[in-house]
Amino acid sequence: MNQPKELDTLTYSALKAFRNCRRMYDLRYNRSLVPLEEDDSLALGAMFHACLERWYKRAADAPTGQIVAEILDFIDGSYPDRFTDDRQRKNWHLARAMFLAYTEKYPSENFNVIAVEREFHATIVNPDTDCASRTFVMRGKADAVVEKDGQYFILEHKTASSIDGGYIERLPMDFQVVLYSDYVSRAMNIKVAGVLYNVVAKAQIKQGKGETEEEFQERRAALLAKSKTGKTTASRKMAESDEDFQGRLAAKYREDGMFHRELLYFYADQFSTLHSEVWELCQQLLLARRTGRWYQNPDFCFHFNRPCAYFPICRSGDNPNVIENLFRVAPRHPELGETAPADAPVF
Repeated sequence: MNQPKELDTLTYSALKAFRNCRRMYDLRYNRSLVPLEEDDSLALGAMFHACLERWYKRAADAPTGQIVAEILDFIDGSYPDRFTDDRQRKNWHLARAMFLAYTEKYPSENFNVIAVEREFHATIVNPDTDCASRTFVMRGKADAVVEKDGQYFILEHKTASSIDGGYIERLPMDFQVVLYSDYVSRAMNIKVAGVLYNVVAKAQIKQGKGETEEEFQERRAALLAKSKTGKTTASRKMAESDEDFQGRLAAKYREDGMFHRELLYFYADQFSTLHSEVWELCQQLLLARRTGRWYQNPDFCFHFNRPCAYFPICRSGDNPNVIENLFRVAPRHPELGETAPADAPVF
């Protein structure tokens, strides 16, 4: 008896990569490559998501102070080298400040949490024939599902460098939440009316590093050279303590514009358009697989005013030394708890 064919997993992240650049999709999802050095912004966003997951999963009768302390311990444990590693120290400070400020900003909510990190696993259907894909299945995980005024909404956490008018204006065009809402509706047998965007800014202030004795003496000498009296009251600038910097961060997060929530409703045509777009992307993906043509999109190489993570590979012409030294094999869909292939070579 023939065993049913195991379908390939598609996620929003995979579809997004394919839409943006097929070459990127090939490197990330066919070859399972990721940079050795994780992007700071993505790492901080993932940490803050993990904190909010724990926050919203807390028991209703759990003491708030105890939960906050446990999550702060989780943050501390996630940055074990923060005393010697500047990148860990920076993200540790921001993660703690963002979470503490969040609990101060939203000590209570005007919605009920129905599910947290709700995973879905659903068929992809041809909208013209109602036939399910024999190759792909859609999977994903919504940050949360909430109930507000008798309606259901996806709660979508986002971290941003700044929350300005342009950022808010782009939210209705978010393909991800429409996709998630459609599949969560099916998985939970509910009607998702819209999305509640929960946006938190990443403070741009930095911890004062102070100056070395050598730097101080150099600055002091320059001041003395300019002094008419041959004297100066300059003293060595000392590094800002963690406690003082946390205080400055807390003050920053009390300013306007560091938090934003936006409630958006879906309109009827959005889901039918989504079904057609997802199906068409699946067909294009199948064609790329059959032909082995994973075209590069040069317009996306510097889309965020910085090189794409895979730019070194493309620029080097797939040089194996570049791949071996700058990349590693990783799970294709880590957000779903997948593990990396055992003993998989990077090239």
